[in-house]
Amino acid sequence: MCRPMHLVVPLIAVLLTPVVSGQEPNINPGINDRYRNPDYQRWVNVFERPGREVFDRRREILEATGVEPGMVVADIGAGTGLFTRLFSPRVGPEGRVIAVDISRTFIGNILRTAAGQGLHNIEGVVNTDRDVALPPDSVDLAFLCDTYHHFEYPQTMLQSIHRALRPAGALVIIDFRRIPGYSSPWVLGHVRAGREAVREEVEAAGFRLVEKQAFLRTNYFLRFVKI
Repeated sequence: MCRPMHLVVPLIAVLLTPVVSGQEPNINPGINDRYRNPDYQRWVNVFERPGREVFDRRREILEATGVEPGMVVADIGAGTGLFTRLFSPRVGPEGRVIAVDISRTFIGNILRTAAGQGLHNIEGVVNTDRDVALPPDSVDLAFLCDTYHHFEYPQTMLQSIHRALRPAGALVIIDFRRIPGYSSPWVLGHVRAGREAVREEVEAAGFRLVEKQAFLRTNYFLRFVKI
């Protein structure tokens, strides 16, 4: 039986990340301010439009993730829910897709849109900028699409994802290639780290790189496993 869709607002996330001396500093203050109370339809027009590579190649990305029936998938930084909705039929009635985002507006609209499309295995979590707010050992795949560069506290967030993944769970990161002379001026100004720097950060948080995919041009695709 499919689980009912619901909005989970995990107050416990605040308790898991107390403000203490020595806490990881914010490396990109303000990068997420415009998503706190967004105009949902405006961002649909931005994220779900022809010409955006991850939208145009969304079916190939879905295949590359290797999602199977029965899995629990966390779409972290779900935004307007493009991949949340694509994962839903793949995991089937025995699986779950958890849309995770710092924006209550995004999560509410994802659930509303999913209900209108008859997708009944989707849940929503409003997280914090330091914690994905998911229970330990609860997720088979954590999926980040053009989200990693928005992490203000990357090591803290990666530790949170690591806790949430089941043993040998997978982390897929898709993000912009940041290469001077190749990437757009917008990417060079907006994205703080390129692929190899991201790889080093993720591996330092307890993951091992197991796969690179080369079918994207302006983005890269990396798969890690929890170790």
